[in-house]
Amino acid sequence: MDGTHLFELVIAMFLAIIALNYAAHRFGLPPSVALLTGGATLAFLPGLPTITVDPELVLVIFLPPLLLDGAWAIAVARLRRHMVGIASLAVGAVFFTCAVVAVVTHFLFPSLPWAVCAALGAIVSPPDAVSARAVLERVRLPRRLQILLEGESLLNDASGLVLFRFAVAAAATGTFSSVGAVGSFLLLAVGGALVGVVVGTAWVKFVRHLGDEYLIIAATTLLAWISYLLGEQLHVSGVIATVTTGLIATWHQHTVLSAATRMRGTSFWTVMVFLMEAAVFILIGLSLRDVVERGGGFGTVIASMGLPAIAILVALVVARFAWVFGSDLAIKVCKALGLARTRPLGVGAATVLSWAGVRGVVTLALALSLPEGFPGRDLILVMSFAVILGTVLVQGTTLGRVIAWAKLTEPDSERARLTMSEAEAAMAKAQLTTIQRLAYDAEGKLIHPRLLEQYQRRAAAIVDYAARTEHYVPVLHAHFDVVLEAVASGRRELIRLHRAGEIDDETLQELERDLDLEELSAISAKA
Repeated sequence: MDGTHLFELVIAMFLAIIALNYAAHRFGLPPSVALLTGGATLAFLPGLPTITVDPELVLVIFLPPLLLDGAWAIAVARLRRHMVGIASLAVGAVFFTCAVVAVVTHFLFPSLPWAVCAALGAIVSPPDAVSARAVLERVRLPRRLQILLEGESLLNDASGLVLFRFAVAAAATGTFSSVGAVGSFLLLAVGGALVGVVVGTAWVKFVRHLGDEYLIIAATTLLAWISYLLGEQLHVSGVIATVTTGLIATWHQHTVLSAATRMRGTSFWTVMVFLMEAAVFILIGLSLRDVVERGGGFGTVIASMGLPAIAILVALVVARFAWVFGSDLAIKVCKALGLARTRPLGVGAATVLSWAGVRGVVTLALALSLPEGFPGRDLILVMSFAVILGTVLVQGTTLGRVIAWAKLTEPDSERARLTMSEAEAAMAKAQLTTIQRLAYDAEGKLIHPRLLEQYQRRAAAIVDYAARTEHYVPVLHAHFDVVLEAVASGRRELIRLHRAGEIDDETLQELERDLDLEELSAISAKA
């Protein structure tokens, strides 16, 4: 395929992404399900070339920015508070699931060496950050569950990659060292964290001197690949390096980025991440054709591997349930003995946490990266794709119902001490204090009376609103509806003046920007 046809295929893929996302929203489906099934359907269209995915390239292109985006959006304070639970899922659950899948695979295929069975377990054991985001953005969870799932999806890839490398090496050499595996994992994790600290700190210092917002946005975009590639070049975890970099960047972005940089950067980053997440699911679906052809066709694959695939998928789900419920039982026992202060999840929350383990791009990339001639390679490819398909189609589409069944509530310990209205009142008081200080000249003469009156009135209104939020909500909704109507009228008049030739393009753009900011402010306040 020449470069022109490849570019045409990429454009067609992006058009398919837009169409499939529209269909998903229209029919109430998770976008990941529509994209995965749509990609699988497109793969078998007559005349479409077979899509072969370079696993290393997929990981390098897609994984770093999506990990950085997840780290950028995560609540750092809650991440620290629940680090033990996140580590239990990201390390303990992955190792346990790998062992369970290896045992079940060896039982189903006794001729396969244990190392090969462990390789399959390592491939399918870590839930995927991209898939988790695609599912979680459509549901509302209590903060503790949200941070557990987000933190796990960011960190568990490192565990899966370590297990995978050791399993492949053991299959090639016939030897395996559990002590070496643990030591290697610690080395990769600590080394990756150190690389992330260096890159993140350098970014904080660098952007302070850039000044230009477009350069800052470009530098921040490259940050993901720089940290990941540097970690991999130094033979430590690129995943941990990228996540650590993202955590440092998100902690400091409130002080080093201007308001304009944040607004424009967020818009650019949101579109880029949307296209990347969607492209990942399309590529997974498109790769189905190659997987099926390697397995001998649909009939052969279903007849020979259908039941084993279901068995491995069930083992995967059961292993996660066993780990989550077992960990929750251990917390209950420790709490009863006075050895722990952590509150148990409870049956409903533990069920949701167990059911949310969706697999995706990392599983596919690891399976495809197996060397040619690796024992059971085609079997592993089929099983890996079956796990991705099963978790996305089954768990991804039913997670909302499971959450509704669980009737989850937010405990008081997870709520912030101040509500948003109370925080806004504190912010308004701080602003008023500054205005009161600067509204007078050195001789004590009032030089900004209107500004002082405006901020006094605003602070009083915000404080009153915080005290009687329920009373004011309907009134404010009606108020901002009127503001939005006024903005729309102003925009129509502005366009009329421009079309009539009474104002030039520069005037249109400047005044339209003011209207856009006013509209965004009204929409935000109404929400």
